[in-house]
Amino acid sequence: MSTSFIHDNFLLENKYAEELYHNYSKNQPIIDYHNHLSPQQIADDVTFENITNVWIKGDHYKWRAMRTLGIKEEFITGNSSDKDKFLNWAKTVPYTMRNPLYHWTHLELARYFDITELLNEKSAEKIWDETKMKLNSGAYSCRGLLKKVNAELVCTTEDPIDSLEYHHQLSQENFGVKVSTAFRPDKAIFISHEGYNEYLIALGGSAGVHINSFSSLCDALIKRIHFFHDSGCRLCDHGLDKMYFENYTENEVDSILKQQLEGKAITSLEAAKFQTAVLVFLCETYHEYGWVQQFHLGALRNNNKRMHTLLGPDTGWDSIGDYSQAEKLSAFLNALDSKDKLTKTIIYNLNPADNEVMATMIGNFNDGSVRGKVQWGSGWWFLDQKDGMTKQLNTLSNMGLISCFIGMLTDSRSFLSFPRHEYFRRILCNLLGDEIKRGELPNDMEWIGKMVSDISYNNAKNYFEF
Repeated sequence: MSTSFIHDNFLLENKYAEELYHNYSKNQPIIDYHNHLSPQQIADDVTFENITNVWIKGDHYKWRAMRTLGIKEEFITGNSSDKDKFLNWAKTVPYTMRNPLYHWTHLELARYFDITELLNEKSAEKIWDETKMKLNSGAYSCRGLLKKVNAELVCTTEDPIDSLEYHHQLSQENFGVKVSTAFRPDKAIFISHEGYNEYLIALGGSAGVHINSFSSLCDALIKRIHFFHDSGCRLCDHGLDKMYFENYTENEVDSILKQQLEGKAITSLEAAKFQTAVLVFLCETYHEYGWVQQFHLGALRNNNKRMHTLLGPDTGWDSIGDYSQAEKLSAFLNALDSKDKLTKTIIYNLNPADNEVMATMIGNFNDGSVRGKVQWGSGWWFLDQKDGMTKQLNTLSNMGLISCFIGMLTDSRSFLSFPRHEYFRRILCNLLGDEIKRGELPNDMEWIGKMVSDISYNNAKNYFEF
């Protein structure tokens, strides 16, 4: 059995797909406009001691697979050695066939470490030693890893109270990759979440505002938006189960906030009114500043209460939610558009049942003012795999203009996740190449190649203003 699983034409099934990928997509720089990388690690140019620290630590995709196989938590997030955690991941990898983890694993080993051998129990010791040796060389620091994949821009995600000290440090340096940030104010929105009052104290402290009313909350948020803008930020992001939209008055939401600050219970309708008001205020402000706004919709989070209590959020206990999305999302976007305060917007859905909803929703608010002003984002989280990406590309093609699509992002915490851009590009080129072969598209490589280059890089380059 050959171990050269990852080769030049991986996922490319005919000569047209190969030509599109190699001539028009492969060498395009990467604009990763949404991820959860650590700006401190980039600023400090951290070198990872071993592959567990850069590849397995924090990766809940891998953790879920290991748990399913029956690996004990000790070897996942527990106190076992880094090597034992890697060996248990290596044991798991052969069982991940047909899960995107199998493709990602071998793409990442190939692209970062020039390792094309399949990872399994037999090869684990050798691969552990080889990656450890390479990671301890200067070329494999955080900055080195970003350069290896031709990253041009990476945009991390920070809370409004963040000092952005590491972004300020990076803005004074030029190591060949631009690092920016996205404003993530979810904690200021979710009034019913535990610790909300304490968070407002921290937010007020960072803004120099005593938050005791809705207007003072808005004052604090706008000051932090201004601070982020002056620090080079041009994006925001919101992680919501669904879009909120209820009619409200400012007196109502002021009263709701004061009830919360006094420790009084608020109803779900009151929470929805408050969340709507904060979101509308934020989005109108984003429009004023010319930012791009992103909405990640549809995750059902922290399902396993026992394990969430033990390990905390973002540790692998989330799934797809079946929330109703269309009506409230339409009302929310319409409320902004009716005032001509709808900025560039990217909407991501986690439930594939909402694909057609999202693909048609964006067309309601593309008003001709900006090319691709309202975008349906690439396959996200459980959908950033071959089938999910293909369905997203096909649905967007059928109901919108795929030629205006701004392409892929990692949405990852790992410095080894950037081959997901390559994965997406190969899937895109194979999809188009197959249709050329079948005569459903003309053999016009100049035009279709331009479209591939645009989706891979140019559209995002023109969409974001950094």
